[in-house]
Amino acid sequence: MDLGGTKLLAGAIDEQLGVHMSAYRVVDQLDQKQLLVAISDAVEEIREKCPDVEAVGFGIPCLIDQISGVAVMSVNLPLSDLPFRDMMSERLGLPVFIDNDANVATLVEARHGAAKGSDHVIGLTIGTGIGGGMVLDGRVYRGSVGAAGELGHMVVDEDGPPCQGNCPNRGCLEAVASGRAMGREGLLAAQQEPDSALGAALADGLEITGQFVTDLAHEGDELARMVIGQIGRKLGVGLANIANIFNPEMIVLGGGAMAAGDLILLPARDEMERRALRPSRDLVQIIRASFGEEAGMLGAAVLAFDELDQRVAA
Repeated sequence: MDLGGTKLLAGAIDEQLGVHMSAYRVVDQLDQKQLLVAISDAVEEIREKCPDVEAVGFGIPCLIDQISGVAVMSVNLPLSDLPFRDMMSERLGLPVFIDNDANVATLVEARHGAAKGSDHVIGLTIGTGIGGGMVLDGRVYRGSVGAAGELGHMVVDEDGPPCQGNCPNRGCLEAVASGRAMGREGLLAAQQEPDSALGAALADGLEITGQFVTDLAHEGDELARMVIGQIGRKLGVGLANIANIFNPEMIVLGGGAMAAGDLILLPARDEMERRALRPSRDLVQIIRASFGEEAGMLGAAVLAFDELDQRVAA
């Protein structure tokens, strides 16, 4: 299961990453109790059709204590100090394995996707927020207890806008380069340019979201393209930091905001190349993820299969 800031996607996955069925839920207006019910219901919906499920892997947008299996804190979901692994295992009657959603998305891209064959891969999932995952020396790097990789919360502008949700900071990469930031900048552009297509949409009462800005940009609207370019350059600042700190072979970009394609990717690459140091600047490839919206779900399955294999080996 891939649990995001606004939705969850679960699937019955085999070892070849074949998806036998899937379940979808909107979760952005739920409290913690309702969220746990939605998670359980989605798993049970799948088990009704696929009763031979062996385990459940979860990718969740949360700081996780891997030692205790506790979901410590989530910026965009009502999860706080929750013994998620044991609670869900008890509810479902199955082995449960958990990791950060961006970790599992990066894992599947490094193992089977856009970065296959690379041992040093950084992944960013750019949607409601920005998640980060790190595969270093061929293994997921989680830090001392499992809470590493919050790359979306590196500060790129100390006087920037407040970050969203439960983050206490300002000017995080998430605050300036996420899908939600794209919607915010699109709204600002609509207010400043009332005669534009964005301005007309605002006057008609339409919600200015990142997806709406992206759709207008693909239709050729110059103001929308300018907004996405601005977001891309902010993203590029974060990519330069990542290149300098980790010296990766690949930085893989996924999530809903990547629907903007080259409109966001090209300015991000240009800004990274302006700011990053050699040799990292010249080595790193910045590429789009190959698994799209299924990356988190497939990565959670890879996590579960890896953990089951380790149990057998032990």
